Amino acid sequence: MSGVVVHLPQGGGGADGGERRSEAVTLRLGPGEAARFGRGSPGTPVELRLADAAVSRLAGEIRVTDDHWQLTNHSGTHTYLVENPEGAGEYLRVPPRRVGAPVPFEFARVVLPTRGELPVTFQVFAPDHVYLDPGAVGGPWESRTVTAYSLDETATYFLVLVALCEPRLRDQSRVAVPTTPQIVDRLRAPAGRAPLTARAVSSHIDYLAEEKLRIDGRGQGDRRNGKREEIVGLALRFGLVREEHLALLPSVPRPAGHERNPVR
Repeated sequence: MSGVVVHLPQGGGGADGGERRSEAVTLRLGPGEAARFGRGSPGTPVELRLADAAVSRLAGEIRVTDDHWQLTNHSGTHTYLVENPEGAGEYLRVPPRRVGAPVPFEFARVVLPTRGELPVTFQVFAPDHVYLDPGAVGGPWESRTVTAYSLDETATYFLVLVALCEPRLRDQSRVAVPTTPQIVDRLRAPAGRAPLTARAVSSHIDYLAEEKLRIDGRGQGDRRNGKREEIVGLALRFGLVREEHLALLPSVPRPAGHERNPVR
C-alpha cells in the first residue's frame, strides 16, 4: 500500500463554542506514518482537529502499514464506528482503548459519537488495496503477480468508470465521453435508493484519475474533458473495462413507440 488519504469534509469536524468548523482538511499518509485526531490542545497537538465537546483531546490515531491501515481508540468511554459506504451496511466497532484495529475497507467513514444531532465523521481512502492477477494461483506471495491497477469491480467508482467508457464500447468510433449530468442520468438509482449526485460523480472521477489510474494530467487538453478522455483511453487500452462490464449498468428503457405492433 502506497498510503491512504484522510479527508475531513467541510463542516464535518463538529462545533466548538457554537461555531461550526467550516474548512475541509485532507491528509496523505504513507506506510509507517500516523495521524492523530481529537479536539486537541496546546499540549496535545493533533493532525485532524474535531471540534466537539464530546470528543477527547486525543481521541484516536490512524496508522498506515505496508498493506492496510489501523485505527486506535484512545477514548476510555466511547466506541467508534468504521462504516463501509460502498457496501451493504457493513461496519466494524472499535471499542474504547482498542489499539491498532485493522480496517479492511477501501472506502471508510469513521464515526465518533457526540451529544448533538449529528456525529463527527471523516473519511479514509485506501486506494492501493492490491488484487492478485486472476491467473495467479498458489505459490509463495513473493512469486505472485499483482495487478497494475487495483480496481474493485463492486465499487461505485468502477460503475462510474464503466459509464464513462460505455459510448466507446458500444460504438468503436471516436465519440465524446459522457458529461457529469449524463452519467448521473445513466446511473439513476431505482425508486427507494439514494441517487448518485453530480458532486459524487465528480469525486469518483477525481479518485479514478488521481488514485486508481494515476493520471498526471500533463496530456489533458481541454480542462473540462481532458481528464475524462485520459481515463477512458487508459481504461480501454489496457482492457480495464470490457464489453461484459456493461451488464453492471442499469438497463436502458426502450423509447416509447418502439414496441412491436400486435398481429391483427
